Amino acid sequence: MPHYCDTAPSHPVHGPYHDHEYGFPISDEAELFERLVLEINQAGLSWLTVLNKRAAFRAAFEGFTVDRVAAYGEAERARLLADAGIIRNRLKVEAVIHNARVVRELRDSHGGFHAWLEAHHPLSHADWVKLFRRTFRFTGPEIVGEFLMSSGYLPGAHRDDCPVQARILAAGPAWAR
Repeated sequence: MPHYCDTAPSHPVHGPYHDHEYGFPISDEAELFERLVLEINQAGLSWLTVLNKRAAFRAAFEGFTVDRVAAYGEAERARLLADAGIIRNRLKVEAVIHNARVVRELRDSHGGFHAWLEAHHPLSHADWVKLFRRTFRFTGPEIVGEFLMSSGYLPGAHRDDCPVQARILAAGPAWAR
């Protein structure tokens, strides 16, 4: 199976994500939340499908503003489930709203989502999965692994000979500390 570094760089949708986002450290709450939402929605689908719907997700979830999403009620759930621009899966929509509430709570318990990740780093993939399952919804091994690789907490986003890998290392991902 080809590595993402083999196929993504020349692709019009995958390329920009591969070259400028995937594997780079993230500390901003909305960006971390967005990445978690996108990974949850990728489950059972292709990453290309999710990237193609990214702008629609951003609009539907109000820029991934945690406080707004955490406040969603039945009207917003119905709106999301009727939005053909996103993935209309009730379990995924419920997980996103629940997880926004969890991220909001992490502000009080740890100082925020990024601080929570930092407080638990480093963990093995298996231990991260256990932690995410205790904390969030719809976070199995694949989702957790991809979220953590994509945000710089686990290695493996890029091959060592990929030109992007040097830029990621210069940015100081948690896994390289």
